[in-house]
Amino acid sequence: MINLSGSFVAMPTPFTSDNAIDYDGFSLLIDRQIKYGTSQLFILGSAGEVTLLSIEEKKKIVHEVIKMTQGRIPVFFSAASFTTEQSIEFAQYCEKEGADGVVFTVPPYVLIPQTAVFAHLDACMSSVGIPCGIYNNPSRLGILVTPETIKKLSDCHPNFVIDKEAMPSVEQLVQVQRLCEGKVKIMCCDYPKYSIVLPTLAVGGTGTANIGGNIIPEEVAFYSRPWTDMEIIESSRKEYFKWFPLLQQLYTFSNPIVIKSALEILGLPGGHLRKPYQDYQGHHRDELEQMLGQMGVIDKYGVKRQ
Repeated sequence: MINLSGSFVAMPTPFTSDNAIDYDGFSLLIDRQIKYGTSQLFILGSAGEVTLLSIEEKKKIVHEVIKMTQGRIPVFFSAASFTTEQSIEFAQYCEKEGADGVVFTVPPYVLIPQTAVFAHLDACMSSVGIPCGIYNNPSRLGILVTPETIKKLSDCHPNFVIDKEAMPSVEQLVQVQRLCEGKVKIMCCDYPKYSIVLPTLAVGGTGTANIGGNIIPEEVAFYSRPWTDMEIIESSRKEYFKWFPLLQQLYTFSNPIVIKSALEILGLPGGHLRKPYQDYQGHHRDELEQMLGQMGVIDKYGVKRQ
């Protein structure tokens, strides 16, 4: 079974000027992630504008991205949907296409109890043989997956390998690690207002499931390493503190608004945002470009796209 660690980057979906999926752009961004040490990729998450994609577009993205990544870097796809049946169907499609893994969520808006949370995720994980994960994000989904439910799922499913945590609760991290005893790898989001990157690594989490790696992939890979010795602990903490202001800037608005603007500033494919998103403009964008310049990001990662 795959062993997830380090930097797990949640990628945006690049678009062409006519609002189509930019597959050449996808390929370039993926090559860049591999070059700079990202450990695995997450596609079709919230950073990928997944709710603004048709099912046909999502399936083609899965098909094309697997061709780009197979044998080069592990790639997981979100199989989250509004019903259990739709989640299962898409997960099975990803498995058939050759995905390395899939990630499920609690369906949004329905506000189900924990018994239904378990039943939904249990059915989803039972439907495929590839590695599975959950994205535990109550601020977006309305429901917390409790440590007890995560433990129960872990006992039932050897293919349940990752818990992506996105909430300001170190207790949640401790309880999942304590109850699951490392069988499920904890990889947290890098939202600076939660600031759970260092606590996640401290309790035994194996890395970060992040958006910062889209802009500074090598640096995020460096501070996302599991804490196995004091040198890693101290260097990771120092690097994370250095880049914390940039993470604050990248999360000024919901993903992937600022990320796509930063990619555009660097000359990288990202493309416009689909409606109802609005492009990052005015003084906000000016401040972002200034910070990218002052921190050396443009000098290191900036390119002139043909």
